[in-house]
Amino acid sequence: MTPQDIARKRILVTNDDGINAPGLEAMIDIATQLSKDVWVVAPEYNQSGAGHSLSLTHPVRARQLSEAKYALEGTPTDCVLFAVKHLLRDHKPDIVLSGVNRGGNMSDDVTYSGTIAGAMEGCLLGIPSIAFSQTYTHPHPVKWDTATQFGADVARRVLDMEIPRNVLINVNFPDVVPSAVKGVRVTRQGVRGFGGHIVERTDPRGGTYYWIAYAPGAHEHDDESDLTSVRSGYVSVTPLHLDLTHEATRHKLAAHFAKD
Repeated sequence: MTPQDIARKRILVTNDDGINAPGLEAMIDIATQLSKDVWVVAPEYNQSGAGHSLSLTHPVRARQLSEAKYALEGTPTDCVLFAVKHLLRDHKPDIVLSGVNRGGNMSDDVTYSGTIAGAMEGCLLGIPSIAFSQTYTHPHPVKWDTATQFGADVARRVLDMEIPRNVLINVNFPDVVPSAVKGVRVTRQGVRGFGGHIVERTDPRGGTYYWIAYAPGAHEHDDESDLTSVRSGYVSVTPLHLDLTHEATRHKLAAHFAKD
């Protein structure tokens, strides 16, 4: 798609941080740099860590905030489904943009991320989809300007090529001001363990409850990974594949079972 083509497209924006998140405003900013036909369907409440989950055991309610902006009591996946299959079914979105997430979504984090899941659902529905995340360091302010300054150009360059139907794009911005960004790198998904732990607490009635305290673990250094690139000051652009089959192991297994 050329920039002129993109300007005529309908863009659906979602996120996982919720309808009131500042990152959603950054995502809307990026989307409106691309097209004037922008619709927003985002979770009513924070859905960080929801992954690619669906609300199957309870109903979801939608709250209209403006002509093209809705809050949904559900997950990012619910939001994309609601928009594509119901709200915009007579004129479906041509592009799905998910984010901008408060914090990076790289390496193993992509399996937990509701931001990635929003783009994943768009991809499953046959729509070119991109997830955006802005890294930051607590307690410093999130540098949303970095995302809004580079996001639209990255999206245009991605959409200018033909993305395979089962591929979504994961974009992460470094924790630096826009003028300090070193460039854009196309990367692979890195490897980083889960470094969290379980915190046990007692409620006023003596009952026990638990917090899952998420903290990223150590990562493997790889110059071509998303983690290394972002930490070096580059915008990371990673194509993610919906097919989770590990082909080398599949062939080894097939040969192993064929021996019987």
